Amino acid sequence: MTTPDILSLLIPAVGGQGGGVLSEWVVDAALLDGFPVHGTWIPGVAQRTGSTTYYVELYTERGAEEPAFSLYPVPGALDVLVAPEFLEVGRMIELGFVSPSRTVVIASTHRLLSIHEKIATGRAIYPQEGLRRAAETAARRLVAFDALALAREHGTEANAVLLGALAGTGVFPVAESAFRQAIERKGVAVTSNLAGFELGLRLVREGDAAGRASGEAPSLDTALALGASPEALPADIRSQIEGMPRDVREIVVRGVHRLIDYQDVGYAREYLDRLRPFVPGAAATAAQTEVASAVGRYLALWMSYEDAVRVADLKTRASRFARIREDARAGRAEIVVTDYLKPDLDEIWGVLPDRLVRPLARWAERRWPHGRPTLGQHVRTTTVSGFLRVWLLARLKPLRRISYRAREEHARIARWLEAVRTCAALDTALAVEMARAAQIVKGYGDVRRRMLALHEQLVRAVLQSAQLEAGRGRGFEVSTALAARLRGLVLAGPDGEAQVPHVAAATLEPLSAPR
Repeated sequence: MTTPDILSLLIPAVGGQGGGVLSEWVVDAALLDGFPVHGTWIPGVAQRTGSTTYYVELYTERGAEEPAFSLYPVPGALDVLVAPEFLEVGRMIELGFVSPSRTVVIASTHRLLSIHEKIATGRAIYPQEGLRRAAETAARRLVAFDALALAREHGTEANAVLLGALAGTGVFPVAESAFRQAIERKGVAVTSNLAGFELGLRLVREGDAAGRASGEAPSLDTALALGASPEALPADIRSQIEGMPRDVREIVVRGVHRLIDYQDVGYAREYLDRLRPFVPGAAATAAQTEVASAVGRYLALWMSYEDAVRVADLKTRASRFARIREDARAGRAEIVVTDYLKPDLDEIWGVLPDRLVRPLARWAERRWPHGRPTLGQHVRTTTVSGFLRVWLLARLKPLRRISYRAREEHARIARWLEAVRTCAALDTALAVEMARAAQIVKGYGDVRRRMLALHEQLVRAVLQSAQLEAGRGRGFEVSTALAARLRGLVLAGPDGEAQVPHVAAATLEPLSAPR
């Protein structure tokens, strides 16, 4: 007969993940099964800088007097960690709670982005493979699967799936029937939560939890181009694409579909016309193909810049309301959607004809050089009047080609493409980096204005460096490295942006010095 002991369970969760409900199910199930149990929780300070921790202790002797329970988990003395998303596993390992001799970790492998990942301008997502290896090393046993994906697939909640996984591990001596009864007594979405419990229970019992980690989320470009194929395109566009190298062709197909959705077929043809000078022939080198791929990718992204018309179009699509209805599980009930919009002056008159608003825009640039005034508004797009306001804005798409914003953006695109052509005539590696420089053009409002200024500063500095290197009859390694360095600094975030002028000046000074 084993000696009674206190088992500890910790659930670190952020808002909306159901950590509180999960801990209540555990406590209620233990009480229903006759175990002395105690649960407490400590609120976090923010979504990603500090999760709310739910802590449960259970005495393993049924009907015994309640011992002196602790209010807090003890590092190295934790029996079970249930993490509703994977980054919390890393946090708890860092804090020392997970022990290889004691702790069973049950975790969903999907994850939220950290503050540092969100701050960076570029793609700064940490690779998850290292976190999983750390969890496998630090825990006595790791049960990891994508609970969120499974829950969405089966119409249930991730916390119910994790509760089933907890029951399936057998680490808590609570009967399965007690867990089911706890869900029923809670009285919230009983049918779907019971289905999620059975799913998690079966997953662990059948040994299917291993290897079901979620993959990296697809990018926005990939998501928009899912199902896109050359066969769905007009014959003239398809014939142009079929003659391209394979790596270039895959990117261009996605870009063409994106631009047709954004504007029309004619706009996609303009994209191909601009791309054509960079597409190599059959005897292309790897570097030439890389130049064409980079130009094809970033040209499509830049030509589909987010303006008020695009936002209105996306917000009034039937698929959006269907997705909201499905996420809210509203069924046939009425849903209320309020969109919070805060356009600045540039975004407002950016959709109007260039000749009409250009004098006003130039005056506004002089009047407010560091940021334009904004117009905040709340639009309920599930009402007739609110929907019509946004829907009518989306109908301005035919005027986009003559708008002030279009003239400005396409003038900048032309300057960038000319810089890529100049670099391609000098060195293909330098041309690749100049093409990639368009990666920093993103955002809207003040952020986009800042990114555009940094992009133009990068282009000027690299072209000046290349000119100086050409005058000295040497290679273009310094200019290529400068382009990559400046782009990396911008993508690293605000601190890196501040270094751009100093790095450019420090690179150009030795080159411009007399020999």
